Amino acid sequence: MTKLKIEAEPTYVEIDSNKTALVVIDMQKDFLLHGGYGESLGNNPDNLTTTIAPIQKVLEAARKIGMLVIHTREGHLPDLSDCPSTKLLRWPKGKRIGDMGPMG
Repeated sequence: MTKLKIEAEPTYVEIDSNKTALVVIDMQKDFLLHGGYGESLGNNPDNLTTTIAPIQKVLEAARKIGMLVIHTREGHLPDLSDCPSTKLLRWPKGKRIGDMGPMG
């Protein structure tokens, strides 16, 4: 068992790295970078890119101690049959999930 003490606010957090996983959610270029789908929806990528370096540091540390790392990403079947209609119809044509964008 590897107990880790992580400095945090308002107080430290103690975890057992053998029973803990790092979960990294939706760190996709299309959501985070200029020219991507997120920006086409009006999101400011500058607010999101500041998260990349700290997440890289945590990811590196987790891998170094052998902690389980889980990455998620949003993805759907090619025919979008697994994508709820509420998500498909949320945006105007040309900006919907599955429409061609600058990054694919």
